[in-house]
Amino acid sequence: MASILLVEPAPLSDYWPEVPEELNRIVLKALEKHKQERYHSAGDLLVDLRLLKQRLDKESELERITRPVRQFSSPSTAGTAAAATKTTASLRRATKSSSRSRPSKKTIDSVAILPFINASNDPEIEYLSDGITESIINTLSQIPKLRVMARSTVFCYKGKEVDPREVGDALGVRAVLTGKILELGQKLIVKAEFVDVADGSQLWGEHYNRNPDDILGVQEEISREITAKLRLRLSVEQKKRLKKRHTENSNAYQLYLKGRYFWNKRTEEGLKKGIEFFNQAVEEDPLFALAYAGLADSYNMLGTYNLSPPRAVLGPAKAAAERALQIDNQLAEAHSSLAKVRSDYDWNWRAAEEEFNTALELNPSYATGHHWYALHLLAMGRFDEATTEIKRAHDLDPLSLSISVSMGLPFYWSRRYDQAIEQFRRTLEFDPSFPLVHVLLGQAYVEKGMFKEAINELETARTLEDTPRARAILGYALGVAGRTDEAARVLSELEELAGEKYVSPYFRVLIYTALGERDQALEWLSKAYEERGEWLVWLKVDPKLDSLRSDPRFKEALKNVGLPL
Repeated sequence: MASILLVEPAPLSDYWPEVPEELNRIVLKALEKHKQERYHSAGDLLVDLRLLKQRLDKESELERITRPVRQFSSPSTAGTAAAATKTTASLRRATKSSSRSRPSKKTIDSVAILPFINASNDPEIEYLSDGITESIINTLSQIPKLRVMARSTVFCYKGKEVDPREVGDALGVRAVLTGKILELGQKLIVKAEFVDVADGSQLWGEHYNRNPDDILGVQEEISREITAKLRLRLSVEQKKRLKKRHTENSNAYQLYLKGRYFWNKRTEEGLKKGIEFFNQAVEEDPLFALAYAGLADSYNMLGTYNLSPPRAVLGPAKAAAERALQIDNQLAEAHSSLAKVRSDYDWNWRAAEEEFNTALELNPSYATGHHWYALHLLAMGRFDEATTEIKRAHDLDPLSLSISVSMGLPFYWSRRYDQAIEQFRRTLEFDPSFPLVHVLLGQAYVEKGMFKEAINELETARTLEDTPRARAILGYALGVAGRTDEAARVLSELEELAGEKYVSPYFRVLIYTALGERDQALEWLSKAYEERGEWLVWLKVDPKLDSLRSDPRFKEALKNVGLPL
């Protein structure tokens, strides 16, 4: 009687190593201690046994089909995957040297959801394999005291043959979920396995054979099974949040997944295609809050990357985030999106902070939320708090290049250039093809007076990605280095480029400042203010503008943006 109540039964595999995974699962489910986790009826048990018979018959055929897997990934993803290979050893060393002790074997307090493999060799359903991965990550990240690796970290392994135990060890997590998706005719076959990193044992495995319209149900079942295996005690409200469906409309959900697929490319074309799919999703289901949050994120990124005038995108971003919260005020992503608009566009610093805090209370594992909040704190000069937030983001998303490079920003903005350079170089070792790190490293070299190194880095950045920002920082460096003719030529290039695409007035401010033309610099600063230029959030901390700070017009600009002197 004590064993029935207290002792977990040994799996069949302890006695019969060749036992089918599904039979192992069926027996363990029938022996669950908690009534709600067992079969509700003998009929339910019979259904699973019959399905097992069918699945065993198809198993050999499925394995034969899925063995030669061809991966599809964007060039940026492929580059990041290569970077992941180089960083694994560094991460393993960092994990081993960390003062945080590893949990005991019985404790699963951290997981990584690896990108599901698109085994159909069909790029048209790539959004499904990526989408189910991201959805499971988002669901599990809401569980308190469970550290879930963020999307950008796990997607560094997309398209790579990996050992779950090695990945788990490199990322410092206790369990890893892997999976495959195969479309056969009108059926979607999903295979998933949850592995204990400590000993390589299978914690759970399942095989789903469903209609594509039931992708919501599949990912919910996977999340529910993993949560059950973690044996975490959740409150009623937390359980309700995990079970919540954001839409019952399967078509709207698939449009949403397509939108996220293109949003994650972080290119101008990808963001605009994402907006198209998110708009289609809310047309299908006008109460689909998550799709409105996707719209807000897409417009936000068009502003952040200076791909569109701020008024053209940050207004719609605000409207979409507010609509999402009208529908569901418990949506962490929407609170974070609204916070970014409050900070970058409204310059309402207090309201932005409230929204960030709400987002992170709802989902403490939301790495993007911690990252954006850190940038908000940096803009106000709260460097220690920003450092804490960026470290939290990095702990959740250790392979994110944007978060890694942002770890150097508190040093740069607080004029600790040697430490900034050290961090930027560390990121550069991960991926030398990442343009932003060359831009930031070049900026730090300029402030150190290392003009040759600065210009080399900035020219490399422009070669990798010829953006207005890369040109502007190069022009600034040339001006500070005394190469004024070349700086003026870059300024002319930006003027010409402004006829083809959006060029922030802030970029002209930088070059005119470097050329010592204060009146011109402040005139363009006024234009940036009229345009609600996103880069104005850095007025308080940007060292490139130090020569303007004594001017009353600059102090007035700071006051207009709501930043203290």
